[in-house]
Amino acid sequence: MFSASHTPHTPYFLLSYSLLPYPLPSMLLSLRIHNFTLIDELELEFGAGLNVLTGETGAGKSIILDAIDLVLGGKATVRMIRTGTTKATIEGTFKMTDRVRQWLTDREFDLPDDTVICSRELSAQGGNLRSRLRVNGAICNRQLIQELRELSIEITAQGQTVLLTDPTHQRELLDLYGGKKLIQQREAIAIAYSKYQQVHRQWLDRQQNEQQRLQRLDLLQYQAEELDRVCLTTPDELIDLETERQRLSHVVDLQQQSYAVYQLLYQNDTGGAIAVADLLGKAEATLIGMAGIDSSLQPTLDLVSLALTQVTEAGRDINYYGDSLEADPDRLLEIEERIRTLKLICRKYGPSLTEANMLWLFKQN
Repeated sequence: MFSASHTPHTPYFLLSYSLLPYPLPSMLLSLRIHNFTLIDELELEFGAGLNVLTGETGAGKSIILDAIDLVLGGKATVRMIRTGTTKATIEGTFKMTDRVRQWLTDREFDLPDDTVICSRELSAQGGNLRSRLRVNGAICNRQLIQELRELSIEITAQGQTVLLTDPTHQRELLDLYGGKKLIQQREAIAIAYSKYQQVHRQWLDRQQNEQQRLQRLDLLQYQAEELDRVCLTTPDELIDLETERQRLSHVVDLQQQSYAVYQLLYQNDTGGAIAVADLLGKAEATLIGMAGIDSSLQPTLDLVSLALTQVTEAGRDINYYGDSLEADPDRLLEIEERIRTLKLICRKYGPSLTEANMLWLFKQN
């Protein structure tokens, strides 16, 4: 594992390599720098174990750390190119681990040997910065190189030791020192726990579905009972009831008007105007005499006779209608209450009584 500790207010920083019994970040083997900030040419090689760089403030320790950061996707600026030059290059060679090998294989990078060579080239053209990253000679975008960075280095600064007090970080360190066998056990437990969570969610979903099913059944039962209490008959019941309510609400007016029509059509007892039936009767009698003289008037006579018959029948019908009308306040109240009930049913199960009636029939089956 490669890690770097950087303390800007002290004359040194520490680079360390820890050889642990599990596949962790790669080990930095060498670093080559050309025209980077204050350095014109530098080549460093690191060995296994602990490597320490010391020096006074301004000696260039931070530049080494910045170079490592830059070659693995760190942010670049024009000022990083050494003054008086237009091009800077940094190359870091890392020892390959199983995780890095798998990462390179998945992304179809060349695997010439057990090392990974990351390089970065900065060039300034007209005040603009151009940057190019490579992994094992192949051009790589910044997003990919930052994925490789997570597998290669860990950079910490002063104050980050507070992580050691974090229980999650402590567990991670303890698991890592447990070795490959413990890591495998942890992964197996993680898989088992993931399956448990999946099954637990399915169980919760089924519980919720069962609860919703029972609630739905309860609602349907309530609706069926409510529709039964209403005793729906036909889809036209509401229309028929509204027609009957209209008639009962105007029964007095209808009686008076039906009697007036009866007098106009059939029998006028007021001594005023002659009824239509009487006029047609006189016309019929006159036409009978005329048809006896001129038979061509027979069709006209037939029409008048038919009109007289129809007017007489209409008069009798309107008279029967008027006699059958009867005010019934109790029936009117009953109808109005039934209409309110049916309209409520339509709002809940409609929009019309036809749909509510179909739903009621469905629930009956």
